[in-house]
Formats: sequence, C-alpha cells, structure tokens
Amino acid sequence: MEERRTGLFENGLIWFGAGVSIAEILTGTYFASLGFGRGLRAILIGHVIGCLMFFAAGVIGGVTRKSAMETTKMSFGMRGSLFFAAMNVIQLLGWTAIMIYDGALAAQGVLAVGHPFWCVVTGGLIIVWIMIGITNLGKLNTAAMAALFVLTVVLCAVIFRDGTVVVGTDDSLTFGAAVELAVAMPLSWLPLVSDYTREAKEPVKASAVSTIVYGLISTWMYVIGMGAAIFTGEYDIAQIMLKAGLGIVGLLIIVLSTVTTTFLDAFSAGISSETIWSGFNGKYVAVFAAVLGTAGAILFPMDDITDFLYLIGSVFAPMIAIQIADFFILKRDVSAKTLCVPNLLVWAAGFIAYRILMNVDTPVGYTLVDMVITVALCVAAAGLTGEKR
Repeated sequence: MEERRTGLFENGLIWFGAGVSIAEILTGTYFASLGFGRGLRAILIGHVIGCLMFFAAGVIGGVTRKSAMETTKMSFGMRGSLFFAAMNVIQLLGWTAIMIYDGALAAQGVLAVGHPFWCVVTGGLIIVWIMIGITNLGKLNTAAMAALFVLTVVLCAVIFRDGTVVVGTDDSLTFGAAVELAVAMPLSWLPLVSDYTREAKEPVKASAVSTIVYGLISTWMYVIGMGAAIFTGEYDIAQIMLKAGLGIVGLLIIVLSTVTTTFLDAFSAGISSETIWSGFNGKYVAVFAAVLGTAGAILFPMDDITDFLYLIGSVFAPMIAIQIADFFILKRDVSAKTLCVPNLLVWAAGFIAYRILMNVDTPVGYTLVDMVITVALCVAAAGLTGEKR
C-alpha cells in the first residue's frame, strides 16, 4: 500500500501554524528600541538569512525522504548523528515547555483561572493534535488556520490603526543583535523541517512553499510584536490583547497559536527519538514530550530564553552548514561510516567560532558569518582528506 504524501497546501498550513506564535510576537517587541524603519530592516534581513537555511534543510530531507536527524547521518556517520539527535530532542523538549509556559502565561493574563490550568489545557490540545497525526488533521487544521488568520488580521489592524508612537528609539539593541534575533526563529526549526518535507509529494516545491509561508508569517508576527510595543507601549502579550480590546478573541489567538506551533516541537521530538533508538514509537514519545513539557511549564519559570536561543544557534548553525556543504557542494554521503571525524572536528570549530562571534557586532549578525566559515572549513577538510564524494 502506497504511503500517503502531503500536498503543497498541507505543507503550507503546517508552517503557517508554526509561524503564528506567541514567542515570535514577544521576540518582535524587542525591536521597538530600533524604531519602526530600522527594526523592519533587521527583521527582513534576519528572516532572509534564516529562511535560506530553512529551505536548504527542507530540500535535503525532502529529496532523500529522510527525517531531519536521519539526514545528519549523511554528514556525521551513524554514531555521529546520535549527538545531534539527542541535542535536538533536548531543544524540542525545551521549546515545548517554553511555548506552553508563554501561552499559559498570556492566557492567564486575559482570563485569570490559574497558570497550571492553562498549561494543562494547552498541553491536552497538543496531545489531541499529535494523536490525530500530521497527515490526518485535514479540515481541523484548515479551520484552525483560517480562524488564526482572521484573528491575527484583527489584532494587526487594532494595533496599527492609531499609528501614534509611544516608545522612542534608544541604543539598548544593536542592529546586528536585532538581525540575529530575527535569524533565531527560522534557525530553531532547522533540526525538524525535513520531518515534514520528507512526507511531501513534491519535496522541493514543498520546501519552497514551507519556507515562503513560514518566512512571511514569522516576519508578520515579529512586526506585530514590534508595532504593539511602539504604538501601545506594551511588551506583555496579554496586555497587548486587552489594550486592543480583543478579550476572548485574544484568548483564542493565544491558545490556538500555541497549540499549532508547539505540536510540531513535540511531534518532532518523537521522530528524532527514533533516530536514537529504532525501538521507540515516535507518536508515543511525542505525547510523552507534551506531558513533560506541560509539567515543566507548571513547575519552572521560563521568562528569559536568551541563553537557550544562543545554545540552539551554536549547535545547529554549524551542523546545517556542514550538511549544506556535503549535499550541495561536495555531493557526498558518509552515512555508511560509524563516524565522520573530519566533519565532527569542523563542527566543533564552527561551534567555537559561533561562541566567539557572539561578542562581535556585524550588520548581518553572526550566524551567517559562522556558516560561511564552517562551509569553507568543511570543503577544505574534504580536499585535505580526499573525501570529496
């Protein structure tokens, strides 16, 4: 029996849901200090950089019909890939908890019935999405996305209709740091994008559609956050909703957007676990990830995620750079090996370079610079070892 493949519309819906995110709106508020014009430029530059990497990762997994963590075997070997799979499960568990925490906090600000209550409600809905499955969501996902689209348009209109600047510009955020904040969200999806493009009927087109939809929606969320801070003076998403007069409508935006985004994190944690050990059932691990994330959101404060974002960038930016070099430039596959030591050493160099570049302010942030360095090192190492194919 032929496996059911997802169409372009379905892939677009998946990444529309990923883009409509409380975390992205909250991140957008940080750009207010740059002013609207400079802030918008930083958001656009960062998303172009991040989405190019996003597209490349989607194509690699889509063309080879492999999950995101399965594709790492092509560059790091069977055992070498286990490190990245483990790091991916950790970051996805972290994102699951953070998203549930943020969503519950925002929902509590609109309707105060208890933070744990909103954590459980959100976590429960995520589990429903997981059990239905990515290829069976169909009309439910379409209806949810249509509702989110309408509600977000309303939010956007309410925020921007007055146009009176409340927050002035200052030097609290450099332009390069702002670009890096815009790169951060597309970058965080790199270790899981091909978990979805591998199921597509037309993987390259699906990767393009996924990239364009996610890039546009993510940019929109950042702009909403920035606009809300500039024109309302609010950095708290619940207060933004209340000031906009949305009330229950705002609550629906918060809950739905949290579920449709966090579902992907938990689902991919399950898929990545299968790379670590084939005996795992991905769907049940995803449910466990949602339960664990819900518990973490209830028990621990998660207000500052800056260090978490930097960890993701320093691990996965050099990883995808090496994969891009291997797949598109060197056209090689080392998955038959236990370990690809040269590539692991190049990754370590890329990791160190990223941490050093964090202290350097450039007009394009430091992820792009780190990736260029890592690609160059990967190609050079292949030339020295004679492993060009």
